Amino acid sequence: MKETTATMAGMVLNIHVSEGDSVTKGQVLIILESMKMEIPIESSEEGIVDAILVGVGDFVNEGDVLMTIS
Repeated sequence: MKETTATMAGMVLNIHVSEGDSVTKGQVLIILESMKMEIPIESSEEGIVDAILVGVGDFVNEGDVLMTIS
């Protein structure tokens, strides 16, 4: 199981996948908003989304686990 983490602190603006979805390497999973910029969080591998640990509007810190992929 691979953990997808926040690359910087910010608010979860949008989640582009659901639990159970297949994802490909480089696919945008989540958009964070930080300092009025949209920061895409991409998948680092192919797999299936096991769990999404955040919701739209949540504030996350750099390094926080956003979702797990197997």
